[in-house]
Amino acid sequence: MKITVLGLWHLGCVTAACCSERFQVTGLDFDASEIEGLRAGKPPIFEPGLEQTIAANMAAGRLDFTSDPDAACRDAAVLWLTYDTPVNDDDESDKSYVIERLRRALPSMPPGALILVSSQLPVGCCAELEREFPQFRFACSPENLRLGRALEAFSRAERIIVGVRSESDKPLLEELLAPFSDRIIFMRTESAEMVKHSINSFLAVSIAFINEIACVCEHVGADVSEVSIGLKTEPRIGPRAYLGAGGPFAGGTLARDVVTLGRMGEQFHERLSLIPAIKQSNDLHRGWVFRRLERKFGELRGRAVAILGLTYTVNTDTLRRSAAVEICRQLIAAGARVTACDPVVRALPEDLHAVHIAGLPETLNGVDAAVVCTEWPQFREAPWRDLLPRMRRKVVIDPNRFLDGQLLACADCEHLSVGSPS
Repeated sequence: MKITVLGLWHLGCVTAACCSERFQVTGLDFDASEIEGLRAGKPPIFEPGLEQTIAANMAAGRLDFTSDPDAACRDAAVLWLTYDTPVNDDDESDKSYVIERLRRALPSMPPGALILVSSQLPVGCCAELEREFPQFRFACSPENLRLGRALEAFSRAERIIVGVRSESDKPLLEELLAPFSDRIIFMRTESAEMVKHSINSFLAVSIAFINEIACVCEHVGADVSEVSIGLKTEPRIGPRAYLGAGGPFAGGTLARDVVTLGRMGEQFHERLSLIPAIKQSNDLHRGWVFRRLERKFGELRGRAVAILGLTYTVNTDTLRRSAAVEICRQLIAAGARVTACDPVVRALPEDLHAVHIAGLPETLNGVDAAVVCTEWPQFREAPWRDLLPRMRRKVVIDPNRFLDGQLLACADCEHLSVGSPS
């Protein structure tokens, strides 16, 4: 089976790499610089194992990349749409960006081919595409990756949701997806599209809920980590619930689906109240680190603060929607001096040129507080008994208690986390 993967950033590169372990795959993107990098074995985003998997399958002749739709789509049985949908500062997705690029590719596809949509598009988009391109069949399989362990999430999926319009499309999709999961759940197309919105919104409401509980815990002597144990041992909730208090959800993924559902409520004149409140709660919680620093020090002008970790999450080099970058901006605006340490980031956006990036010991020299923003294992493995004396004030703001085990043994360190009693 020949597969064309359209859109080669995180989702597309992982999809192309994993599928080429089993099938003949051509990656298609209209960004010539990305194609050039991929052909040289350099994906546009860091993901553990991705570069090696791409190189191995290119060497085996199962994977190639091009910006030529005719070369990519000729004789393809499936075009897998994998563009990462852009999200603006208001967490609204730009579906036109994805659909315009699909329009450029489809004239090169054989009529009757199957188009599998995994780009994060609002529910109803598959139906719109079916009306615009009746010569093709459309199916939907919501993206289910995890930054930092995407190859594992794709290749050994617990289950794969697939929305189809016709029973006749199931055998081809089963042939394509069976190598990656033994549990393929078929449903109507709109239901599959709605699954992605619903999962992300449910996770988002869980995070917002426990973070609000945590903020109250800080004032009443309760410890939210103990409260979370009580919640997760309740049979009606369960041990895998997203009930670990800490930082806000970031990156745009969860917020995008919350906003999408809220906009649909407005569109259909449904008075939703819970879903819009999720984002409002999370936006307030984004200021927790800054408020905690103010509660501790009062005026922040002239204070020195170390930021530990700059990327959106571990095992990636993307700064898109990074909470650390937002905190840096807040601190600079308040007149604080900011240093930062990150294993993969060497430069920040131009407006943060005042932030000095260095190794961990230098970053901590003479600071009043250190803030754990990205939970790189290097920080947990660091020799904190030797590092803490470098700080002027031994205050560590650690929203998710990432350094609990390391700092509990340091009696003179003030370790402040979301939901820990004051």
